[in-house]
Amino acid sequence: MENLDFFIKDIEKLKLDNKNEEAIFKLEEAITNYENNYKLYEELADIYLYLGNFKRAEKAVDYSLSLFKTSATWNYLKWFILLWKTKFRQAIIYLEKSNSLAQNNPEVLRNLGWAYVMLGNPTKWLWILRRALNLAPEDSLILEDLAMALIWVWEISEWNKLLDKIEK
Repeated sequence: MENLDFFIKDIEKLKLDNKNEEAIFKLEEAITNYENNYKLYEELADIYLYLGNFKRAEKAVDYSLSLFKTSATWNYLKWFILLWKTKFRQAIIYLEKSNSLAQNNPEVLRNLGWAYVMLGNPTKWLWILRRALNLAPEDSLILEDLAMALIWVWEISEWNKLLDKIEK
């Protein structure tokens, strides 16, 4: 595909404009011509996840992973599908791989921490969230998760300091 970046930007705009059916149609048409382009499947899976169609998203993710196993995005999307299936231990494997490929992406780290708390390890959750906050100090989702993690482990004084930061 000659102008893949332009095409993907067009798909991203359609998604932002909530024109998901049009985006799906364009992606499916492109896939018939470029079956082995994993980025097209990535976009398709992202839309299906947004729409709550996890079965179709899983098919797209699994096919894409068979084409390109070292995609940080695909490994991240696989985590959501495994989360839906409540397979937290398997999900962590994909998040860890996505983290190693994306080199400490704050959003991946935030979700990785959450996966660890789902396995009963709030200490690791807290540690990972602190790393994520160092990478993205203004990220409100990380700040909110960190506040929740601090309460979970009874770090009240640090929680109060964080609340002061959030309020400013």
